[in-house]
Amino acid sequence: MALTTGFALPKFNWRRGKHAWDRHTWLYVSVLIAVVLGAAVGLIWPEVGRGFEALGTGFVALIKMMIAPIIFCTIVVGVGSIAKAATVGKIGGLALLYFMVMSTFALAIGLVVGNIIHPGAGLDMASSTYDVVEAEAKTTQEFILGIIPTTFFSAFTGESVLQVLFIALLVGFALQGLGERGAPIMEAVKQLQKLVFRILGMILWLAPIGAFGAIAAVVGKTGVAAIWSLGTLMVAFYITCILFIVVILGVMLWAVTRVNIFALMKYLAREYLLIVGTSSSESALPRLIAKMEFVGVSKPVVGITVPTGYSFNLDGTAIYLTMASLFIATGMGQPMSIGEQIGLLVFMIIASKGAAGVTGAGLATLAGGLQAYRPDLVDGVGVIVGIDRFMSEGRALTNFTGNAVATLLIGTWTKQIDRDRVRRVLSGELPFDESLLDGVDAHGNADAPQGADVQELREAAVTEMAAKEERARARAERS
Repeated sequence: MALTTGFALPKFNWRRGKHAWDRHTWLYVSVLIAVVLGAAVGLIWPEVGRGFEALGTGFVALIKMMIAPIIFCTIVVGVGSIAKAATVGKIGGLALLYFMVMSTFALAIGLVVGNIIHPGAGLDMASSTYDVVEAEAKTTQEFILGIIPTTFFSAFTGESVLQVLFIALLVGFALQGLGERGAPIMEAVKQLQKLVFRILGMILWLAPIGAFGAIAAVVGKTGVAAIWSLGTLMVAFYITCILFIVVILGVMLWAVTRVNIFALMKYLAREYLLIVGTSSSESALPRLIAKMEFVGVSKPVVGITVPTGYSFNLDGTAIYLTMASLFIATGMGQPMSIGEQIGLLVFMIIASKGAAGVTGAGLATLAGGLQAYRPDLVDGVGVIVGIDRFMSEGRALTNFTGNAVATLLIGTWTKQIDRDRVRRVLSGELPFDESLLDGVDAHGNADAPQGADVQELREAAVTEMAAKEERARARAERS
């Protein structure tokens, strides 16, 4: 049913009893209720609350079980996606370079803010200790050699996530070297990835139980200070995201395109409403593509930049990953050293690619980063699950805005943008025609099947662009 706001809410299929939007909404509400109940139990009956710690620990164990296959699949598929995008010439290469720089910058901002506010200070999230002396005694040579697994498959049964990352990178680049001969293997990895994320989706239905146990335990141990620390992290995260959008993205947008960030955000107001309603920026993907083309950016730039950015330009997620890691480390009484923070940053840059749009992938990436550099901190992920949903809107809105800004920037750098049309559209002189979105998919095709994931959309756009460039080169050679 179409609403006056300009977008349609998904219909619930009562016969089948399932729809992605409804499932995730119910899970979202369940986690919120579990957090409130857990905090209440921890405050009123501290001893009882501490007794529920096993629920949170068990849930984290299930997440840890999925780390190795998730990291392997996402990195292999991510390497393939990077290679495909890079073959599209100037647009793809420039987009990838920009995405890597901005994602790294966002991760660094999360680390800086986390070190300033020290989220999690005063919490008692775990009674375990960390042997700092033993960790520091490990030489650089031993660390590097430890990344190489004993056998190819031992990486998947061991405790080192870095070994899985190493194997995944080797496989990804080897498949690229095989070219078309490696296509069946790549397709098999993609199918395995779907299976892995389906299992992760099943595990996430236990998130309310895990969140209840973790929050009840930490509040039972720490009291009101736990609720205060969790609130501090959420407020700090939102403030950081707002500053990143207004200051960093806003300054870049104005400096390069002379477009006001607030004018762009006003133009995308309905998309923001849709994102807040669904807690996912993927829901607004078709609208973003349509609006970026309408505002005056060329179709090739939009077709490459937007779908690729949904996997490689996750600014909000980057800020969240680093701030959440520091929160867990501080809350468990064992803050990370600068060296560990830098190593974590590098890991997150690589591991966060290729899994966009998959519920729980961010949580698994967070757990994987901690498992790689501070395995003793992974249990703290159970507490983050409790407040993760509160911050999902902030991540989605920041990711979405970052991709909109990237499209305008790359359009300007490649001189494939109509500046006069941009001015007229953003000023309201040329309003967006909502009828353009009736029955279209992310590529603007009418009556397209619903539910295509971002990865498939990105690859379709990249393939289409590569084919166009090949035809253009053929015509040039004939002439």
